[in-house]
Amino acid sequence: MNRSAYQRMIDGVTAHPWRTISGLLALAMLVLVLAWDWNWFKRPVVRQVEARTGREFRIDGNLDVDLGWAPLIRAEALRFGNAEWARQPVMASVDRLEFRIALGPLFGGEVRIPELRLSKPRLNLETGPDGGGNWEFGSDDDGDGLRLRRIWIDDGRLRFLDAANGTRIAVALTSRSPERAGGAPPVALRGGGQWRGSDFRIEGHAESPLELQHSQRPFRIDLQATAGTTRAHARGSLVDPLRLHDFDLQLALTGEDLADLYPLIGIATPPTPLYSLDGRFTREDATWHYDNFTGEVGDSDLAGDASVDTAGERPYLRAELVSNRLDFDDLAGFIGGGPAASDGSRNSNAGLIPDTPYRLEKLRGMDADVRLRAERVDAPGWPINDMDAHLLLEGGVLRLDPLDFGVAEGRMRSTIRMDAREDTIGTRADIAARALDLSQLLPDVELAQNAVGKVSGDISLTGSGNSLAQMLGSSDGDVAFGMGRGRISNLLMEIAGLDLAEIIKFTLTEDRQIPVRCAFGDFAVENGVMTARALAFDSSDTILVGEGEINLREETLDLLIRPRPKDRSLLSLRAPLVIDGTFSDPDIRPDLARVGLRGAIALTLGSIAPPAALLATLELGPGEDSGCGGEYAE
Repeated sequence: MNRSAYQRMIDGVTAHPWRTISGLLALAMLVLVLAWDWNWFKRPVVRQVEARTGREFRIDGNLDVDLGWAPLIRAEALRFGNAEWARQPVMASVDRLEFRIALGPLFGGEVRIPELRLSKPRLNLETGPDGGGNWEFGSDDDGDGLRLRRIWIDDGRLRFLDAANGTRIAVALTSRSPERAGGAPPVALRGGGQWRGSDFRIEGHAESPLELQHSQRPFRIDLQATAGTTRAHARGSLVDPLRLHDFDLQLALTGEDLADLYPLIGIATPPTPLYSLDGRFTREDATWHYDNFTGEVGDSDLAGDASVDTAGERPYLRAELVSNRLDFDDLAGFIGGGPAASDGSRNSNAGLIPDTPYRLEKLRGMDADVRLRAERVDAPGWPINDMDAHLLLEGGVLRLDPLDFGVAEGRMRSTIRMDAREDTIGTRADIAARALDLSQLLPDVELAQNAVGKVSGDISLTGSGNSLAQMLGSSDGDVAFGMGRGRISNLLMEIAGLDLAEIIKFTLTEDRQIPVRCAFGDFAVENGVMTARALAFDSSDTILVGEGEINLREETLDLLIRPRPKDRSLLSLRAPLVIDGTFSDPDIRPDLARVGLRGAIALTLGSIAPPAALLATLELGPGEDSGCGGEYAE
């Protein structure tokens, strides 16, 4: 530079000093901006995060800032370390992070981030050996100075592991457009895994993940899950969802068998047919509630309230259930039968009495207090009207007290106790039947449809075995029933007495009813075999006296009924009736081998009377001739 040029520059600076300084500062800032590398700030940022969280933090990609009133900050390849005990070394990672920060609020000590965008974030959540989570770290600072309004997730992945409870969840997350302008974008999710060791799938949408940072604020969800044939639809809100601390959900459940819920929630139920339920699902401390639910189980409607208390040694189920119309077939699982198949058929056993074993771990694994009331019971072929059952289960001991049925306009009340504390269940059953209508007890016998009489009885049995068939097949005790005065078809009694002349007469003319003086049966039960001690049916026309056995173990019949018509008839065969076969296929026929021996055998029945123990069960009614039995001649 020659002296004249240099002198002119000095004169310019001297004449306009502030303009010259401003120019130099602008030039310096331009050079600074062109040469600035924001990656210089990575190390201070990393040190701050690690100091606050106690975890390793890395920024392996670029850090860049677009200046402005709300600077845009971009960072790539971020990695956040996991807890020392965790199985994965990285708790969170993201390929690219973008967010803007408002400069104005910074002067007031508030960090306001209008929007955060995450590309391919990965989050691994895990519960630890002490019950805590890897999301707990750092200082007790609650972060009230941070305000994050919206978060957008592109191709996110969330994994949750609770190894102690057999739970592994992996879901994909993607942000959806918010329902209202300026709102936090919700996320759509899809995935699955294992819940308590059972495979499941889940999909739906939930509120913005930002709401998870407020553990006391409701977090809204609408999710559908599938585990095998079980489907659940939950919609409502959670509080502290990572711990399932509290929630208020409307929960719909459908599936092929309520027993399938046992591995999912640890609550044992008997096998059932197809079911569909919908109710309010909440939690209060250690108690889970399913209230005001309605739905169907098989062909039965079901409604009520249920709760499970998990604070004790075993889960405690309490329920009040009501059915306006209960299909009796749907109760098969409660007595050891199999549930209905999808086509309505049932799994059959070799015999009529169910032989499906009860699961001991279910009876021992929980306690229960359940009441079920059915206003009406549909039981084709059985005259059952209504039901009231109270189930109590405690420490492996189950009681049904009562198991009360309305039967044939009377009542049948049972008390059943099953002790499952040993490997073989010990059972005691006491059943009292009172005032059952005779005609309704024989609905398929046309000649008995107009019969009049009240039947009562008592059953007391003890047995052992892990199925209903085994219990009855080993049972000991007593079975007794009786009926007092009534009326029955004369033709029916003539058929029973094989009086051909009278049968022809009442077939060609008109049948009439005749008085019944009494009927009774008294059986001793030993090792599953019922042996008749006294068995008789006494009408004004014919008396039937029986003997023989009923084998509950083999489900077979072996009874001999000796009819003695009280009137004379030349065509009266008076052959004994044989009742044999099986429970599912009984056979009733005359003993033809004895027909020709009528003149050679004199049957002296003498007098018959019910055992003293049966007198209290006889519905004798008022009037004369209310006794039973007595001397009569041929």
